[in-house]
Amino acid sequence: MNNREETADFLKKVFTLALPIAFQSFITIGVNMLDTMMVGSLGDDALTATSLANSFISVFQILCMGLGMGASVLVSRYWGMKKSGVQDEQSRNAGKALKQTISLMLRLNITLASIFAILTWLIPDLIMSTYSDKSHIISLGVRYFNYSILTYFFVGLSLVITIVLRSIGQVLYPLLVSIGAFAVNLCMNYCLIFGEFGFPKMGVAGAALGTLCARIFEFIFIFGYLVIHDKKIGFRIKDLFMKTGSLIREYIRICIPVLISDGILAFGTNAVAMVIGHLEGTIAPANAITSVTQQLSTVVIQGVSQAGAIVTGITLGEGSREKTMKQGYRFFKLGIVLGLISAAFIVIFSDAIIGFYKEVTPETARTAKELMNAISLIIVFQGTNSIMTKGVLRGGGDTKMLMLTDNIFLWALAIPLGIFAGFYLKLPAFWIYICLKSDQIVKTVWAFLRLRSGKWIKKISTGKASE
Repeated sequence: MNNREETADFLKKVFTLALPIAFQSFITIGVNMLDTMMVGSLGDDALTATSLANSFISVFQILCMGLGMGASVLVSRYWGMKKSGVQDEQSRNAGKALKQTISLMLRLNITLASIFAILTWLIPDLIMSTYSDKSHIISLGVRYFNYSILTYFFVGLSLVITIVLRSIGQVLYPLLVSIGAFAVNLCMNYCLIFGEFGFPKMGVAGAALGTLCARIFEFIFIFGYLVIHDKKIGFRIKDLFMKTGSLIREYIRICIPVLISDGILAFGTNAVAMVIGHLEGTIAPANAITSVTQQLSTVVIQGVSQAGAIVTGITLGEGSREKTMKQGYRFFKLGIVLGLISAAFIVIFSDAIIGFYKEVTPETARTAKELMNAISLIIVFQGTNSIMTKGVLRGGGDTKMLMLTDNIFLWALAIPLGIFAGFYLKLPAFWIYICLKSDQIVKTVWAFLRLRSGKWIKKISTGKASE
């Protein structure tokens, strides 16, 4: 196979996985955007309150992503071993290791959901006060939280199971479920926010309750598929209680750094939200508008990132190190191209997207435009390093190093710069955002150097055969 054929085969493999993942992300973001637009019609305060409340909920979702993506590193590698056809001790143990990985992941997810549900129930005022010092915004945020407590369990389990299914190449079914959840969310939000078709008019609480209904729908079909229908893994409810002692050490070595990394990163992202939430002027509601746009512009990048982790893990599981290195360089080039495309998307559609929010003030719209310009610059770097750090390097098992570098760049560089730019220099919104995202530029350079070194490819075992 010549180089052109290899490249074509690589792109086909990547986008077969990435596009359904991207489309599913697009639907999820579409749900969030509809929430933002519907709540935005209630005014700036309602928009700001729900956006800041969701910043806390997003901490949980990022932690779940960490759990799921950490487990995905093992799942994709074990899946590659299982289907490679090589009859050695590792391949024989791969099927059992798959189930053990999923069992550990689900147990941790339920524990995590319980912690967040209890915090949201007991101290919603305290949580909201970390994001805003305005009493009316805190009050609206608490009302949103009151209807979000159970959401943690349903969204968490659905999210991690979806990641596991993607790791074995099952991307279509989760996409179909997301389409159904989108429809449920749209209908329930419309009815509950505005009080249509005989439903009570609940405002921001209606947005939270509508989201809960969609998450319950999603959970029923995703969890049901895993424990009843799926035959590739063969995981059943009884496996949730299986012995996992033989895999705990490997799980901690590979998966827990991803959870810690994404967890600290989540708090770092929230620190960014806190900085923005406490700044004077219109930057907080403007950020609520632009954050959705940024997510929309990177759906394909996020899909390719997850595909990168899956493809890398499976290829290494099949025993091909040289092929994995070649794929790594191709992913880096692909990241640059997709980053530039995302930047062009923001530049072209930013005015139209801001125009959807007709109820916001002209000052908010102008600030949103400033932020859009900053995002279009940062997204080129963010897209490239996301595909490398969250995809290729993570798929290679380099999770401990990623845990260190991700958070050093964020906490030692980006957040201090953003605080200095916003509170002391009082720079325009454009430069505040650039400073808050400066870690993305540095990480792009580091990711390329790490790729070249080859040190990111780690050996992974299946645990002891005796258990």
